[in-house]
Amino acid sequence: MSFSNFSPILANEQLTTDVFRLTVHAPEIAAAAAPGQFVMVRAADSLDPLLRRPFSIHSRGADGSLSLLFKVVGRGTALLAKAKPGDVLDLLGPFGKGFDLSASEKKPICLIGGGMGIAPLLFLAQELPGRKYALLGARCRDELTPLAKKIAELGCAVQLATDDGSLGHHGFIPDLLDEILPQISRVCTCGPSPMMRSVAGKCRAAGVLCQVSLETHMACGIGACLGCVLPGADGRQAHVCTDGPVFNAEELSWQL
Repeated sequence: MSFSNFSPILANEQLTTDVFRLTVHAPEIAAAAAPGQFVMVRAADSLDPLLRRPFSIHSRGADGSLSLLFKVVGRGTALLAKAKPGDVLDLLGPFGKGFDLSASEKKPICLIGGGMGIAPLLFLAQELPGRKYALLGARCRDELTPLAKKIAELGCAVQLATDDGSLGHHGFIPDLLDEILPQISRVCTCGPSPMMRSVAGKCRAAGVLCQVSLETHMACGIGACLGCVLPGADGRQAHVCTDGPVFNAEELSWQL
């Protein structure tokens, strides 16, 4: 079930030069949401920009709040970056299929996030019981530090990688996966397609289940516009907004 909320903004934190964490009071959406789901946000009161923007749910508070993590990349996100506490945000959601939380696993689960793909993993870490690993990567230290700290506070054993070597491993996140694959039961990942393709391949070779959360452009969020269609492994077309955004890796053809 999805809800429409005109939600007061509680906080708008600038984490880096162009990354923000926006927190709103949206109790109905927050209560119904599952990790991996997303909301559709109207960035302005006017029709410019016309289309809503999809944002994965970054975290949920016991007070009915939810947070969205976003990077300023265009007009819509630039407007959201200027939003202030007390402003009202027009939200629809939650939408889509989230991560599978039903499995009872004896081994830890590994969360793997790259760049803004880290966003839905905080909510997932909040909801997952037991021991967890987290492999997190970004371009540089400034983009990674605030997010890594939040996830570590939820009991995850965190390893970090940066493209420029300013923090943790100097290189790509999948480089860190080989060592821990024998110790884990499942991987949940979100980030750039090449990163997830590499992670999915390593998991397939090791016989480890891999769930991927896809990031793509969406215009409607309900499967009507066909703007987020991707080829599935069985030859059929998958709608990221309704069949996903979380898929088992083997469901996809990886022509992303």
